[in-house]
Amino acid sequence: MPEQPSAAPKATASAYKHNDLSRRRIITGGAVAAALGGATAEALAQGPPGGAPGNLRFLNPPTSFKNPGFNHAVEATGPGRILYIAGQQGRDIDNKIVGAPGDFRAQAEQAFLNIKGALGAAGGGFEHVVKLCHYFIDLQAHYRMMRDIRLKYFDLARMPASTMIQVGALTDEKAIYEVDVVAVLPPA
Repeated sequence: MPEQPSAAPKATASAYKHNDLSRRRIITGGAVAAALGGATAEALAQGPPGGAPGNLRFLNPPTSFKNPGFNHAVEATGPGRILYIAGQQGRDIDNKIVGAPGDFRAQAEQAFLNIKGALGAAGGGFEHVVKLCHYFIDLQAHYRMMRDIRLKYFDLARMPASTMIQVGALTDEKAIYEVDVVAVLPPA
């Protein structure tokens, strides 16, 4: 039996995509409004403590667990400069891994000194860091030590958002730790 032509206009893929996108925006916006509707501004954000820049808010929503080692989110408002620091290992100026083989503390301290240098080169400091992503060869063995090391560089009241990940390998077989950083600096 031959197919009968349809009198109804065919919907195009772009029309479906547009409608789907509009519904997605409405649903997402509604979910955000519902999630934040019952929370007070004070519960959602801590203003800049101490010497923290005024363009940063450290957020711990009431829907998240509390952890003194990091904040769940950091909001940065402009104007400002975003600095992305590539993964830093415990390498000295001669590109050698520092410390004895497997010396986590030595490697992590050197990585943070390298971060300090990169921040300084851009005119910033640790007070501008909003995100850390740590990569460990052995997370369970070293994450507690990392908490102690971070306290040397960050004010406990304004810890950056932080993620810790165990990886199978880094770019150098002697490296057991790496960290990359995002910072928001004042306008130049």
